[in-house]
Amino acid sequence: MAAVVGIAGIIPTGTTAEAKPSVKDVQQRVDTLYEQAEQASEHYNDARLRLKALRSELTDLKADQNRQTTALSGVREQLRDSLLDQFEGSGISAVGQAAFSSDPKDFLAGMTTVSAVNSVQGDLLERYHTQVSALDIRRKATQSRADQVAKTEAQLKSDKAEIQRKLSDAKELLASLQEKERQEVLSRDSTRLPTSNVPVSGRAAAAVHYAMAQVGKAYVYGAAGPSAFDCSGLTMMAWAQAGVALPHSSSAQYGMGPHIAESDLRPGDLVFYYSPISHVGMYIGNGLIVNAENPSVGVKVTGLHTMPYVGAVRPG
Repeated sequence: MAAVVGIAGIIPTGTTAEAKPSVKDVQQRVDTLYEQAEQASEHYNDARLRLKALRSELTDLKADQNRQTTALSGVREQLRDSLLDQFEGSGISAVGQAAFSSDPKDFLAGMTTVSAVNSVQGDLLERYHTQVSALDIRRKATQSRADQVAKTEAQLKSDKAEIQRKLSDAKELLASLQEKERQEVLSRDSTRLPTSNVPVSGRAAAAVHYAMAQVGKAYVYGAAGPSAFDCSGLTMMAWAQAGVALPHSSSAQYGMGPHIAESDLRPGDLVFYYSPISHVGMYIGNGLIVNAENPSVGVKVTGLHTMPYVGAVRPG
């Protein structure tokens, strides 16, 4: 009987309203959405870098293809003149003219069936064959890069849409809270340090002082100042003040200097988070970093281990 009573006690007797999520639950969900949005944003930054490189390669390949087309035309004209001179008056001249207006490979197939080709013309045919093959290789390489450009542009569009979806979801979650609860979420970990008196020397000083001067500014995905930043945009612009060029991508920045053990961190070192890497900040000493964190809090100072720490790099 006791067992039956116990079981009955845990069976719901009616439908109850779904419990309202706690501020902590909402905070965790918003943080997750921001993290996912930042991952999409860093993918977007990586894709922009790839697209820039691919477009540069495509321009070079097109120029190379044009040069190859010109070289082929030169050999083609030499071969044309030689063959037409040889067969002038034999009735083959018009045929030869028509053949030269067709596709290079078709012409080559036709000419190799002609038996009356002397050694000079044989050399020209060989050169022509080589030039046709070279042009074909260049055309394929150009098309391959063009396909990669199109694929990367599609990835950019997809990443941008993903960023917007995650941001919209986060805003919807925050909008569902009462004002007091919403402010509690938005103001968490809001500790900030003064923008001066950070002990740092050497080339890193310019980077640290610039980054600290941005504390309080907005976080915007893909931004690199002057009024808003994303994580890699902030570190890129900060180290630019020291004359060090960094790519606008956290994962790419991870390869832009020697890796530093946590115990050897110095102000100015870049610190990286999540796996795969999707966030970067700048170490400023005393176990603290300055970083463009997320759209809720913007650029701020926080603890080194407030996010899953991966490693550090010393630029320059």
